[in-house]
Amino acid sequence: MYLITWLLRIGIFVLLVCFATKNSEIITLNYYMDKSLDLPLSVALLLFFAFGVSLTYLSISNSK
Repeated sequence: MYLITWLLRIGIFVLLVCFATKNSEIITLNYYMDKSLDLPLSVALLLFFAFGVSLTYLSISNSK
């Protein structure tokens, strides 16, 4: 089971790296009160992916 977990983690990492190299365009995230942030699409997606994984982990750990 430990090996399967690490293979899955490595697979997700490789998938994200390949995706990041193909999507390096700069995007603008607009916030309230005319605040904005320019960053590459891959970084924005990685941040939101990490946020989703964190929320899932927190919700699973609280239910035990």
